[in-house]
Amino acid sequence: MTKTPLSQALAGVRQIMFDSAPVIYFVEENPRYDAVVTAIFQQVDQGMIRGVTSLVTLIEVLTKPVRVGDQALAQDYRDLLMDSANFYLQPTITLAESEQAAQWRARYNLKTPDALQVAIALSTGSDAFLTNDGGLKRVQELKVLVLDELEL
Repeated sequence: MTKTPLSQALAGVRQIMFDSAPVIYFVEENPRYDAVVTAIFQQVDQGMIRGVTSLVTLIEVLTKPVRVGDQALAQDYRDLLMDSANFYLQPTITLAESEQAAQWRARYNLKTPDALQVAIALSTGSDAFLTNDGGLKRVQELKVLVLDELEL
């Protein structure tokens, strides 16, 4: 598989919606993805791109630390998602986003969390959606960036 340079993938992207996996890879320093996700988070931190995510991500990233009682890891996730420069955690899921998620579920056969993430990405004006779920590339209304297809 030919990989896309990160700089090319992010060209023209002013705001990027983060799916849960890239957040997990960054916080837990996943050796396979750490360099790419760190480069993206650095651009967010420097204000070159605005980062966005949703309550779906918060729920998903907190599940493991809560299950195993790792309060430090849970706090690392909270700090990143709720207290980072140029990063916005949308604190609600609106009725319009819920209706749109139903449309994405019907059109693309997405799971509910994925449909909500896509709906929120679009409603918040995100130019791209960062994930590691290649199946989301079938969504045509949003530029979907899959970590496995990116390189520095």
